[in-house]
Amino acid sequence: MTPIAITMLVIALLTIWGGLALSLVNLSRHPEDEGQLPEDIAPEL
Repeated sequence: MTPIAITMLVIALLTIWGGLALSLVNLSRHPEDEGQLPEDIAPEL
């Protein structure tokens, strides 16, 4: 593999796995409160 291909691979991996890690950190800091979710079905449906 060429150096440019390896560089792009590293950037892509960091973007995907970094986004996953940041979303997990955000979810652990601000968990979803199930009490705020609507319980009945929307009238449009």
